[in-house]
Amino acid sequence: QVQLVESGGGLVQAGGSLRLSCAASGRTFSMYAMAWFRQAPEKEREFVASISRNGANTYYADSVKGRFTISRDNAKNTVYLQMNSLKPEETAVYYCALSRSGVYTVLSAYDSWGQGTQVTVSS
Repeated sequence: QVQLVESGGGLVQAGGSLRLSCAASGRTFSMYAMAWFRQAPEKEREFVASISRNGANTYYADSVKGRFTISRDNAKNTVYLQMNSLKPEETAVYYCALSRSGVYTVLSAYDSWGQGTQVTVSS
């Protein structure tokens, strides 16, 4: 089973940037679509961005378009989320997830999840 480990979270001021990483174990990383979701306190987990197996196709939540960029390096078994112009309301735990069935924007399509990394944006 593939294990996912996120890193790169932290405290940043509004308008700042962070780059999250998600490292996957195993040798089949390039077979899976990947995504980032986030969950704020007392809110449901929500889609942020996803990327196809070869990185050719990416999808974003409307709220992050133009500010966040998802990318992947299959040689390093890693997916990234570059977050710019962060807002306080984007404070959440950010999770990476893996889909064996394709690249989607819905939570139910993703089979494996990391433990999450906290992102806190101060005003």
